[in-house]
Amino acid sequence: MEYNFRDIEQKWQKTWAAEKTYHVEIDEQKNKFYVLNMFPYPSGAGLHVGHPLGYIASDIYARYKRQCGYNVLNPMGYDAYGLPAEQYAIQTGQHPAVTTETNIKRYREQLDKIGFSFDWDREVRTCDPKYYHWTQWAFEQMFNHFYCKKCEKAQPISKLIKKFETEGSACTAHLAQSEELHFTADEWKQMSEVEKQQVLMNYRIAYLGETMVNWCPKLGTVLANDEVVDGVSERGGYPVVQKKMKQWCLRVSAYAQRLLDGLDKIDWTDSLKETQRNWIGRSEGTEMQFSVKDSDVKFTIFTTRADTIFGVTFMVLAPESELVQQLTTEAQKAEVNAYLDATKKRTERERIADRRVTGVFTGAYAINPFTGDEIPVWVSDYVLAGYGTGAIMAVPAHDSRDYAFARHFDLPIVPLIEGADVSEESFDAKEGTVMNSPADGKQTLNGFTLNGLSVKEAIAATKKFVTENNLGRVKVNFRLRDAIFSRQRYWGEPFPVYYKDGMPQMVPEACLPLELPEVTKFLPTETGEPPLGNATRWAWDTEANCVTDNSRIDNKTVFPLELSTMPGFAGSSAYYLRYMDPANDTALVGKQADEYWQNVDLYIGGSEHATGHLIYSRFWDKFLFDLGVSCKDEPFQKLVNQGMIQGRSNFVYRIKDTNTFVSLGLKDQYDTTPIHVDVNIVHNDVLDVEAFKQWRPEYATAEFVLEDGKYVCGWAIEKMSKSMYNVVNPDMIVEKYGADTLRLYEMFLGPINQSKPWDSNGIDGCFRFLRKTWNLFYPKNGEWAVTDAEPTKENLKTLHKLIKKVSEDIEVFSYNTSIPAFMIAVGELAQQKCTSRAVLEQVVALLAPFAPHIAEELWHTLGHTTTVCDAEWPKYDEQYLKEDTQTLSISFNGKTRFTLDFPADATKEAIQEAALTSEQAQKHLEGKQVVKVIVVPGRIVNIVVK
Repeated sequence: MEYNFRDIEQKWQKTWAAEKTYHVEIDEQKNKFYVLNMFPYPSGAGLHVGHPLGYIASDIYARYKRQCGYNVLNPMGYDAYGLPAEQYAIQTGQHPAVTTETNIKRYREQLDKIGFSFDWDREVRTCDPKYYHWTQWAFEQMFNHFYCKKCEKAQPISKLIKKFETEGSACTAHLAQSEELHFTADEWKQMSEVEKQQVLMNYRIAYLGETMVNWCPKLGTVLANDEVVDGVSERGGYPVVQKKMKQWCLRVSAYAQRLLDGLDKIDWTDSLKETQRNWIGRSEGTEMQFSVKDSDVKFTIFTTRADTIFGVTFMVLAPESELVQQLTTEAQKAEVNAYLDATKKRTERERIADRRVTGVFTGAYAINPFTGDEIPVWVSDYVLAGYGTGAIMAVPAHDSRDYAFARHFDLPIVPLIEGADVSEESFDAKEGTVMNSPADGKQTLNGFTLNGLSVKEAIAATKKFVTENNLGRVKVNFRLRDAIFSRQRYWGEPFPVYYKDGMPQMVPEACLPLELPEVTKFLPTETGEPPLGNATRWAWDTEANCVTDNSRIDNKTVFPLELSTMPGFAGSSAYYLRYMDPANDTALVGKQADEYWQNVDLYIGGSEHATGHLIYSRFWDKFLFDLGVSCKDEPFQKLVNQGMIQGRSNFVYRIKDTNTFVSLGLKDQYDTTPIHVDVNIVHNDVLDVEAFKQWRPEYATAEFVLEDGKYVCGWAIEKMSKSMYNVVNPDMIVEKYGADTLRLYEMFLGPINQSKPWDSNGIDGCFRFLRKTWNLFYPKNGEWAVTDAEPTKENLKTLHKLIKKVSEDIEVFSYNTSIPAFMIAVGELAQQKCTSRAVLEQVVALLAPFAPHIAEELWHTLGHTTTVCDAEWPKYDEQYLKEDTQTLSISFNGKTRFTLDFPADATKEAIQEAALTSEQAQKHLEGKQVVKVIVVPGRIVNIVVK
């Protein structure tokens, strides 16, 4: 019987679906294992071969753990909201729901062809109201909670209101808040309802706040940092500017310390943890207040090195700081405003990465609180409004960016460490003795000086002095910002919010989900409102508790609903919990399901999500943990980042001003232009010239200069992209070679965590391996060859080497080395003419996670009636791995002459005697005297002669 992969794969895919082989329920008799992939956005282009890489890797591990006896949860769904579908809707008029549904069907067909063990009964879609019900619910919970730093936990806002009634703002010292407020209990009681709501907004975990955003006027929406590239939108290439807007925000910063501490509890790579630590950016330092010359204005700076106060030669404000307009003199106003306009076109991420020096003088001077010196105040985009206070004291002798700024604008540089040169080596000098304090010998406040102290002593002394003299306070700061949670788009989760007297109110929990309304067009309104402003039925009736027509808005019982929608990360922040209990209509996740599945044991996805999705998911989970909804305060225990599969592009070479194409080896004889060609009409770098003529109309009359009768293409490794015609559709690989071959080859390309190029030239090897495996069971005469014969010693040695290698490789995701081990083992078993069921059955069980279709077929042909997915994972026995003999090189005066086999347990003396008396040794010993013999067991025998 031939290996007919098409029939085999179609047969078992239908069987698995009909028998619900991958459906999973809670089973208290088994240990659980939760495998999860970062779920895909279903684009119209469908999958290319790079997309399944992580899915195949996780599927192998999920199948392996199931065979090891675990109850494995391996779900899949779709991150179905997003800007691409909305932009397509704007261009074509087709509703995003329609295109999204079409794209999901296409994705599902492609995924099913590859044979994944997903439990599709648990599928979630972020655009499904049954799903975003719980995103809206979580948002309402965040709105109705504040964060207490003392107990490090979210608390109900009702608890804070009771505190205000008896203590006023005195209870807020340990709360996460937008700004410090001061009021008594009586003043609180006298406030109007609107005033009370304004105060509470300062503490809510979900709050409305003024914040700088990436605003794209052409798209009419706020963009996330990763949606902006070089000052333009990634989607469409439209200009993006920095703009202050009132937006919904999530107080992620309140959880900064817990997010930092949690990294010690999880099994992530050191590089990924370090990325998160840097993003969270914890720093201990001092806040100090500076007065402005000839003004009542005072402003605060944060510094981790308060001891450098005597080296301050200028101050810098972030362009977004409100202080800029307050401090800028009339003479400097035009120059400052021009600089601010230019800065609006750059995102914070670009400003952090860019080392160019730019800035402008405000005309104002601050007063050094220690020396009374007048210090010029500048504006520069290397200072960010969201970190610290948006203002810094610049010490160019001990900070690289301050140094570059001072050199560029010819500002003073004052070293503070004895013997320190003003160079990059001394910028972070934390050892040595402090000198020049103050630099010019002036009298300082209370005669305070740091001269002669070590840097560590100077930092401590300055902190103490600042605190005791009310010049500031010691503070821990974090770089982590609150998340901007509003998007001025249509295709996203609606906020369950209506507005009464200008203040947000939550739609009653019992009325969720608040479903996305129909609109006449998907663009912003003519007055600049978000697309939901086009909805005619988007108002909330507080008496009937339902959505009603806008015409009924009277701001008494019927109120306008929020027009913005939630961002993409809203739906992906807690989806792992919903997978545990997807049909539950009374809770995000039920108690039993949460306590059984707990959290994700293995999460696989791209490293590009390190500072976005992974931060937000961890924050979201910690909040739900505070509410008792999640039983684990870390969502993803182990995380593996898969690398990228790059494209292998092919080129043809057109002779200039002709329609003639010359083969690679002859191109240097002509004046040619390289042109990307569709890799799907190239095989082993040889062009299918007839397919090329049919590919594009302009090539229908193409002529070719061949070499050896073939047209050989050039090649390069590039990003897989439609514009480079190097996108390989997995459907084509499955059709030609089968899903099992695709799965094996993607893992064979290289380590899972590294990027590697796709090269269709090598896929034949994996296909030939599967045919060789098939031929162990069906030799070339096509008859079933498996017998109950006892395995030979060689059979068992080959088998147990394979079990050991594959078991160890799977545990460390070294799939690329497992596949060669399979190839070697199958080759050895074929040479041994192995037909033993006891051996071949275990080979099938080992192969099942990698190539499930062929394994299932062979498993059932071997007589099993249950799925190979439940075949017990084989265990190796060390006794079969022991070598009976050892082969040693025999050298004379260090030069190897031949090899000899010895018993594995032979003594040094026995080895020496056998080597000296062997027939091969005699010609090398003739006429010579043996000086000594060196025996290294397991390696070599060296006979020294003279």
